[in-house]
Amino acid sequence: MILKKLSQRDIFQLLIMLYILFSVLCSVTVSVIIKVARKNAANYLHLIVWNYPVAVLATVVFLNPRFEGVSISSLPWGLYISLAILLPVIFLCIAYAIQYSGIVKTEIAQRLSLFLPLLAAFFLFQEVISSIKLLGIGIGVVAIILTIGWNRDKGAMAGGKWGFALAVFIGMGIIDILFKKLATFNGVSYSYSMLIVFILAMLVAFSLLFFNMSVSKQRMDFKVIIFGILLGLFNFGNIMFYMKAHRALSSSPSIVFTGMNIGVILVGTLVGVYVFNERLTKFNRAGILLAIISVLIIAFL
Repeated sequence: MILKKLSQRDIFQLLIMLYILFSVLCSVTVSVIIKVARKNAANYLHLIVWNYPVAVLATVVFLNPRFEGVSISSLPWGLYISLAILLPVIFLCIAYAIQYSGIVKTEIAQRLSLFLPLLAAFFLFQEVISSIKLLGIGIGVVAIILTIGWNRDKGAMAGGKWGFALAVFIGMGIIDILFKKLATFNGVSYSYSMLIVFILAMLVAFSLLFFNMSVSKQRMDFKVIIFGILLGLFNFGNIMFYMKAHRALSSSPSIVFTGMNIGVILVGTLVGVYVFNERLTKFNRAGILLAIISVLIIAFL
């Protein structure tokens, strides 16, 4: 009855909101899975390795990439290999950042990594960035400092464990830049490039795993496979629903961008504080507020 009273425009807007909501929930669930897996003594490397076979399979099933008969040598292998190395390495940093800094700070570090692509557009690609967006970047930098820093756990600070969150901030920004460069390559479809990246990332992840097992004499942690499969499903779900939202609202990408980033910051904060009892200082709370303001400025001004 309710759907019958809604116009086509209302249903369309509701669908977009659902895409964004599902993307936000999938993104935060990835962090929750890592947190829960750690409480079950899961090895992070084992956990992340099993994420990639799922990503490869999901790409084949849902994106249906097709080989377009181009020369293998003409493909952007530099981008493929760079992403294949960075994806599992930064995923490991995300896992350790969640362990040492918590879900809230790690999610904000990921969301605010968007400053690096903006700065790259300005310095590397000679795009014009307004002064108001530079103000938004400046506010975001302050938000990062307030959110990641001022940790009550002086042992963690002294041991440099906050560096994992900083690595997430820098690494995710670089990954975003590389994916944007990959999107400009017209030789093959973007989904086909994604498949190659995920296959190479899977090979890198398994190579790291087997090297680690040979050095540390560890055995394969099969109990982690279930967590890894769940991680891969929700990680891919995050990407898929985010892409669907952008395609459905291609004329207003800022709305999708803002809804996704602010949604992840807010939901991640609620989950971190009320589910996992993460403590936030007054500086951290100020950082969260500034992070939201920064995203709004960059998206709409």
